[in-house]
Amino acid sequence: MQNAHEMRPRRRSAFVAAFLSLLFPGLGHAYLGASRRALGFAAPPILAGALVAGIAVRLDLFELAGLAIQEWFIAALFVINLVALAYRAAAIVDAWRIARWLQSGPAPERPVVSSAGRSSRGGAGTLPVASLAGLVAVLLVMSTIHLAVGRYDVLLAGTTRCIFDPGASGCSSAATPLPGPSGTGTDLVTPDPGALGTAVPFRSATPWNGTERLNILLIGADEQGGGHNTDSMITLSIDPVTSQVAMFQIPRDTVDVPIPPGPARKLFGSVYAGKINAWFAAVRNRPDLYPGTDQTRGYNGLKAILGELFGLDIKYYVEVNFDGFRKVVDALGGVTINVQVPVVDDRYPTATGGYRRLYIPSGMQFMSGAEALAYARSRHGSTDFDRSARQQRVLLALRQQTDIARVLPHLEELASALSASIRTDIPRDLLPRLLGLAEQISSRSVRSFIFTPPYYQTEYLTSPRGYIIVPRVDRIRAAVRGAFTADAANDRREQLTAEAATIYVLNGSGSAGQASGIADYLEFLGLAASAPGQKPDVSRLAATTIRIYNGAELTMPLTVAALEGLFGVKADLVTDGAATADIVIITGSNTPALTPPPIP
Repeated sequence: MQNAHEMRPRRRSAFVAAFLSLLFPGLGHAYLGASRRALGFAAPPILAGALVAGIAVRLDLFELAGLAIQEWFIAALFVINLVALAYRAAAIVDAWRIARWLQSGPAPERPVVSSAGRSSRGGAGTLPVASLAGLVAVLLVMSTIHLAVGRYDVLLAGTTRCIFDPGASGCSSAATPLPGPSGTGTDLVTPDPGALGTAVPFRSATPWNGTERLNILLIGADEQGGGHNTDSMITLSIDPVTSQVAMFQIPRDTVDVPIPPGPARKLFGSVYAGKINAWFAAVRNRPDLYPGTDQTRGYNGLKAILGELFGLDIKYYVEVNFDGFRKVVDALGGVTINVQVPVVDDRYPTATGGYRRLYIPSGMQFMSGAEALAYARSRHGSTDFDRSARQQRVLLALRQQTDIARVLPHLEELASALSASIRTDIPRDLLPRLLGLAEQISSRSVRSFIFTPPYYQTEYLTSPRGYIIVPRVDRIRAAVRGAFTADAANDRREQLTAEAATIYVLNGSGSAGQASGIADYLEFLGLAASAPGQKPDVSRLAATTIRIYNGAELTMPLTVAALEGLFGVKADLVTDGAATADIVIITGSNTPALTPPPIP
């Protein structure tokens, strides 16, 4: 027998009942007075919501993001969405049916509604077209919501599959033919394509155990013209115990990088004579050099050669394609960047292989994807340190300006851009731990090492191989070994290197070898110093003389202060349009004997 509170003598709208059930299961039944039935429909989603909320509260944003890209989670979300669709449809139809049944007889004689929604005396009345149309409209609205969720779930599945498995069918990277050994890498050096030996067997890398130092190679790739130049290479080294991070960046024009023992060394020699940004293209289609498929072999070779240079075991890589980066920025509607220093590049490369003049003024600048990419990539007229700072500024601006309101209207374009531009071999199940580790890392604990001349490399403006940089491997490896124990001297070296002052040391005392010894010491400090062998306009000096030319003291204050402190003299400011150096040091008889310490 039904309780009295389940009875409703007044007529109720079937459309309103269905609409309220659309808002939340059980609301329509409560509107009709079927309180037990309302509680029955409302209880499961309330309990499920409470469970999800409890789990979400225990996880941070990074862990939730890592969870969201797991294959099992995406599949479970798809199934849950289908179940929710069926459940909500049942609640809507049930509330509408009860309301229609309550309207079937005269109000005073309206029967009691049982828990099964049936009358004790039967009869359901007719189905007016307007009422049925209202039900269909509510079901369509509800279905549209779940279809959208399902579509985005499928989109997420496809995007993550292409990121974590670039060779999968349907991914743009899998459909794009890869260039052979004679690809378009910068100054590509390859062996005879026909000299293929036995394929190297694949061996699974030892997975990261969660406590050892983790090294990940970050790659920025240029694939214009069908090539694959790895123009930006940063090795991210993480100590999970101390939450310290070091970044080791090597310029793309570096040559003579040591090759680790194995088939590649036997073929190329002890070092790779080409520029390092072409190594990927040189080995990617050579199964006799490195294991893996045509999609992964180049990355395995790049991890191996950079690991040999740094003395590290590089386990994983993450690559971002420059063209895909442009599409991501465009999908987000552009980005506003605070340009602190104007960018002037008279030789910025174009897609057709030519050059154009690039000028970006200082101040707040709104940029499209192509403009942001040009700002981040420009190389001429600035140092690699400047370029790295610009790249970080672009990423920071994107992070600050990207929110849900901007992302939602462009989800499809964004997913397409991400699936075409990002590749990695990091296992999916490792992502939650890595993202959780990222949250623990403070920006203050990140140390940046850019291995540029003069201290870490020797620069040759002209050579038979064009413009090249030859690494001082012992100094680079020493910096990597001491990255997590580096002191203030290393910090100052990076700051002085960033100012990029050109310094000449001239011998004004007549003491043989004095100028070259001091130039070597200044290079140790991070200064681009050389002893050209020129005779100074003064000789037989006692004290050291420092000359700062053409306002260099304004743009190189740390360098000037360091030199004044080192030699104990005040610098002279000189204006001379014919000067070829920013700073000239003339030694004297009282100049201290300075020599760099041995490499540890």
